[in-house]
This record gives sequence, C-alpha cells and structure tokens, in this order.
Amino acid sequence: MKKVIIRKTEEIENWSKNINSEINFIPTMGNLHNGHIKLISTAKNDNSNVNLVSIFINPLQFDNKLDLENYPKTIDNDIKISFSNGADAIFIPSNEDIYPPNNKNIQFLKAPIELSSALCGLNRIGHFDGVCTVIYRLLDLIKPKNLYLGEKDWQQLLILKNLVQRKKLNVAIKSIPTQRDFDGIPLSSRNVNLSKNERKLIRFFSSELLEAKKIFQQEKKINLNEIIKKLSTKKISIEYLEHLHPYTLKNARIEDNISLLAGAIRCGETRLIDHVFLMKRRPIIAIDGPAGSGKSTVTKLIAKKLKLLYLDTGAMYRALSWLILKENIDYKKEKKLQNILKDISIVFKSNANSHQDVYVNNYCVTEEIRSQKISSIVSKISSIKEVRKFLVEEQRKIGESGGLVAEGRDIGTTVFPHAELKIFLTASIDERAKRRKSDTNSKDSRKIDLDTLKELIKKRDFEDSNREISPLIKANDAIEIITDGCSIKEVVDKIIEFYNDKIPKETEIN
Repeated sequence: MKKVIIRKTEEIENWSKNINSEINFIPTMGNLHNGHIKLISTAKNDNSNVNLVSIFINPLQFDNKLDLENYPKTIDNDIKISFSNGADAIFIPSNEDIYPPNNKNIQFLKAPIELSSALCGLNRIGHFDGVCTVIYRLLDLIKPKNLYLGEKDWQQLLILKNLVQRKKLNVAIKSIPTQRDFDGIPLSSRNVNLSKNERKLIRFFSSELLEAKKIFQQEKKINLNEIIKKLSTKKISIEYLEHLHPYTLKNARIEDNISLLAGAIRCGETRLIDHVFLMKRRPIIAIDGPAGSGKSTVTKLIAKKLKLLYLDTGAMYRALSWLILKENIDYKKEKKLQNILKDISIVFKSNANSHQDVYVNNYCVTEEIRSQKISSIVSKISSIKEVRKFLVEEQRKIGESGGLVAEGRDIGTTVFPHAELKIFLTASIDERAKRRKSDTNSKDSRKIDLDTLKELIKKRDFEDSNREISPLIKANDAIEIITDGCSIKEVVDKIIEFYNDKIPKETEIN
C-alpha cells in the first residue's frame, strides 16, 4: 500500500471510504517519542488493518495560551518516525479543518463530571472536554475499527472509554502500558522542556511511586503521607497525590484488589504526571455456567492465551465423586465423610501434551471422571455441605495469589466473589446436548440418544440450580454470554476483550 499524507477533512473521509480495509487509528499531538512508536508498532503487529496516525495539536486541550504556543512541534521528524514504524497514512489537519468556523455540525462535548473532576481535572479546567471533542470529531471523520491509546494518561483513557460507550461508537479501544525512559520516568512530549535538575526531580518522583508499588506488594498498604514527606524534602511541587479506585477515581477501599496511585508535579513551567497500579494479588477470571455450555474448552484457551493458571473446579467435584463411588463411601454419614475428606489429595499436573491431568491421592483419574456414571452423581455429591466446604477451601487456597481463570457453577458467587471478571456462560439445552453428543472425551454420552441427553441435562440443571448450598446462579456483576451459534474462538476473543477492558495492561508488568 502506498504511504500517504492527508491534510484535509474531505480527503480523509474519501480515503477511509475507498480503502479496502479496516483502520487502526493512533491519535497524537506530534513530537513523537518511543511511547508513540510503541502504539504504532503494536497496531501494526496486532492485525492486518491499515494504520493511520494523526498529528494535531488540539487547542481545546490547553487552558494556557503560552503552553499551547510552547508545545514542541517536530512535524518532519514525526512523519519520518510514523512511516518507519508501521504507519500507512498520516493525517495532519489544520485548526480550520477540525473546527471550521460557523460550522454548527461540530459537537463540543463535555467530559463526564464523575471522571473529569478528579486528578488532572481539578486544575486543568475544560481540558478533558477538549479531549472528548477532538477525539469524537476524529472518530467521526475516520470511522476506525480500533483506537490505540496509552495508559500513561489513565484518566484520559477512562474518559474516552466512557465517550465510546456513551455515544455507542463502533470502535474498540486498545491500550498499551505506560512506556518509561531509561531513567524510569514516563515518556512524554513535554520531557524535552526539562532542565537537568528538573529531570532529576521527576526521576525521584517516579522512583518513589515505583518503590511504593514494591512495598504494597509485600505489605498490602500504602502511606501517602510518607511519600509526600519524602517528595517535600526535595522541594518537589506536588499538585496532587491520590490513592484511588482505578475505574471510578473515588478513594480506594480496603476491599479493592487493584488500586491506583497517581500524582502530578510541577518542574519549573512543566507539569508532569505519573501513576502505578497497586495489586494485592494477580487478577482472577471466574467463569460459571451449566453443564455443556463450553466452560472447560473456553477456560483452557483463555488460560493459555493470557498465561493464567487454569482451575477446573468441576473436575475436583468429579474426582471426589469418583473416589466416593470407588471406595463405596457412605457420604450420608456426616462425621465419617469429614474424617475421610481430611486425608484426600486432589491435584492437577500438566501432562506431555500440555494438558492437565487430575490426580486423586496420586492416582490419575482424568478420563474416568468424564463417564456418564460420574455425571449422574456429581450434582448430588456437590450439594453435600461438607464436600462443598472442603473443596471451596481448597480452591481458595489455590487462588490466594490470583493469576488464574476458574470455571464451575459457583465461582463468581461463592469461591471468588471478588474476581475482577465474572462470566456466566450458557447455551440452549439443544445446543448443549449436541455438544455433549459430539464430545470425544465423553464416550458414554456418544452412546446415548439426543433426547435422553436433553433430559439428563435438564435434570442436571434443575439439581444444580435448586440445591440448598451454592446453587448455580448468575452473579449480579457477571456478564452473560449465550454461546449458541458462536465459535469457540469468538467466545474466547469476547472474554479476553472484557478482560483487557477490566485489567490495566500495566498490571502485567512486574
């Protein structure tokens, strides 16, 4: 594809209509650095879409005229950087193109108060209104498939996600972690304005945030006053330093697993922002749903793609059911069952095919627990109070450090009620019966006719949904996905999209 530079709005509209491809859009204000390069190269490597970079210094984002005039302009170098790192086209409009005088069709938008009144919004009045206005204008002109943004401007990212949702725009926001320079400070177009001494100050500020993150990982708490005290000894001018919930920007709560430590300081005439995410444990994805909804297959693939531990809680209940049948244990005798459970070991081990085998007391039961005999009894066994208590405790032990995706019937409601992402995966009985019939891992199911399978699934659903302890129900904050007519890839991609929207990319960086 021929690389092009476009300068007029009518040209960009014609260009976007005539290319035979979806568009990845990377908006910038120029003076490109390695952070912008990472955005452009990520877009290039993500898919085969056309990559468009815009360079436009938006006057509505500046509440200070002098700041606007002094903003660094390096257009020739920006063009060279964009094209050499994967841009197919560059849009360089003028103010008059973006904001034609007397054009009543231009929508001057307001950022949501609940997100724009905190942090940078306290002192930069109207800044986020300007961001919303220009991005909405550009998206309307370009109509991209994906919008690439950096997490360095986290508040801005939240506001633009809100804009896309509020305006029901058909664009996916893809974010990249904050990119840092050799000395640890976040890359910014304004860094060129820093003197040697000012750079030392911002370096000290950033290092204190990163140190606070390390301390939090060990102690699970933060001392803002201590950080402010350290910064004050260096005579650093603090505009704000806040510990907040990462999505509401309200004060962080004790129960929050992920929180945001964000600050802004002034170095001479330059204002700089930085933040870190604090985590008590790695994120957890909880996937619940009825039998045959595709949970196991989907969960395994998600775990592999996101490099998370796969926890098959259903296999744990099946393994215990298998043992109870094999040993002819009278599970109705409460005390006897409690004593037996104390000596039971259920573990998962990766096999030569990179799949998980299930072991009960060091005996591999992977295939045996998938029989129809086990399927017919597992719901009854899993409804026993002592069994559930034992296995829920085992599952929680596995999940103490997070970093896993678990599937079952009560994961989001009972086992991990504070999971960052909860999915309720379901499908019609007809669909689930067909899947069970074609399941190569379930030899017994393949021998049973379809109508009988449907009745068995209905019975299992009723038992799971009506048991007294931890019944199968959708958690209030779970996202329901009906998988009828969907490919496994479509379901996996959808869940990963939800995950990426919920979990900042920076949390993946140690």
